[in-house]
Amino acid sequence: MGLFGRKNESAQTATSAGTATATVDPALTALTGEYTIDPAHSTISFTVRHAMVTNVRGTFTEHEGSLSLDGTNPAGSSASIEVSIASVDTGIADRDGHLRSADFFDAETFPKMSFHSTSVEQLDAETYRLTGDLSIKDVTRPLTIDLEFNGSATDVYGNERVGFEGSATILRSDWGLTWNAALETGGVMVSDKVKLNFDISAIKKA
Repeated sequence: MGLFGRKNESAQTATSAGTATATVDPALTALTGEYTIDPAHSTISFTVRHAMVTNVRGTFTEHEGSLSLDGTNPAGSSASIEVSIASVDTGIADRDGHLRSADFFDAETFPKMSFHSTSVEQLDAETYRLTGDLSIKDVTRPLTIDLEFNGSATDVYGNERVGFEGSATILRSDWGLTWNAALETGGVMVSDKVKLNFDISAIKKA
């Protein structure tokens, strides 16, 4: 079953002209609707190389967003999310403070990071390509995220949920995050390349 719907080959029927017409799977149509991202069961994180030899991982613990899913037409779906920069958490207080400072995110001046989709493309039965605008500080640039649909379920409280996960790699310098320090052995303290990771659970609105 696909996140936004897929063609059910067994449900195709031939028309008099010899072309095939797909019948929409009711189970997929049922996913159509508006959803709120559940921050308590969703994770937005990043991974970046430190000192050329290891990875630092962090999360943004405060975020909110929404999904609009079209079970019959993936291209009609959309997603939007807003992240609190001050919520960055790498497990080291001093490092988190540096990330919030003007050297990096400048959280006092630019408290939010956001993503708003502009298009959705179905790659296969379970994978979708979400393209949109990522805004960090005062820079907005396009970002493409490949997402895998993890399924849908009704939880113990009666909430209808959908889940997906995905990732994208960016160059932080493209968004004005250019602070660095040279190492005596060559290279730099912080890689320009950053991997963004998304693990999302969203609840369907009544």
